Amino acid sequence: MSLYAALATRGPSPDAPDASGVRAVFLGTSTLLVRDSRTTLLIDGFFSRPPLWKLATRKIAPDAATIEACLERAGVTSLDAVLCAHAHYDHALDAPVIARKYGAPLVGSDSAVKIGEGYGLPDDLMIEAKDGEVFAFGDFRVTPVHALHSPGDIAEGPVTEPLTPPARYTEWRSGQCYTFFLRHPAGSLLVHPSANHIPGKLSSFHAETAYLSIGRLGGQSEDDRESYWRETVLATGARTVLPIHWDDFTLPLDRPLRAMPYFMDDVMPALDFLERACRRDGVALVLPTAWQEVDPFGRWR
Repeated sequence: MSLYAALATRGPSPDAPDASGVRAVFLGTSTLLVRDSRTTLLIDGFFSRPPLWKLATRKIAPDAATIEACLERAGVTSLDAVLCAHAHYDHALDAPVIARKYGAPLVGSDSAVKIGEGYGLPDDLMIEAKDGEVFAFGDFRVTPVHALHSPGDIAEGPVTEPLTPPARYTEWRSGQCYTFFLRHPAGSLLVHPSANHIPGKLSSFHAETAYLSIGRLGGQSEDDRESYWRETVLATGARTVLPIHWDDFTLPLDRPLRAMPYFMDDVMPALDFLERACRRDGVALVLPTAWQEVDPFGRWR
């Protein structure tokens, strides 16, 4: 079975799923739930996943029923923060709705804040992230770090006015992008939601495990892929990599995840590269399964 096909059928196999006390749940695209016994953090929280026909022909808005069903299925009863990687709809469409539901701060760029304003989120639930600023949530220390969107941004630029849905998907403009470092007594995570990098930007950070975007990586040159690998995984010393932002986010989460279709993103070259780089540099490659709770610092078979 190819690595491409395995994305739909294989998941991680941790030896000790609860050893560290930290659990992570991959929920498609770059949505990641990370929690310990007293603190729960959500990155992006994109659940509505409008179908392709709607993106092409209609304005879009958060789907309240779908959001509720996904949060219930993931076992979310409280949230301490919603961390928004950037302001495209596949990251920020649902984030203000979720933040308001739990009274959790929405942490993101000035564009994410503008989206929150348009949704009617109160000021005390919107925090504009600063590059390198450290936020404390329970035992987690979260550091947003400036990042770049992957090549081929179809909605560039900032969101300059409050955005109220429904709206065309291109009105959720990227704005400033962020990588998130999550430090915990059990270990450190890199969550890197866009397949691009700023040279040297991550060299002062350490992470045992990297949730690494491969969206649009397949269309990049081999030299660009090598630079991306070097400036993210090797720069931080990560020993385990879980690819994210590979699935077709126009399909609902109540179906098994499928890789992006070729006309939207050529995933296969990115996966082939990741497999080679991991084997060469002695890094474990783990294929995440949606909804499966794992110990991100566990030993992987």
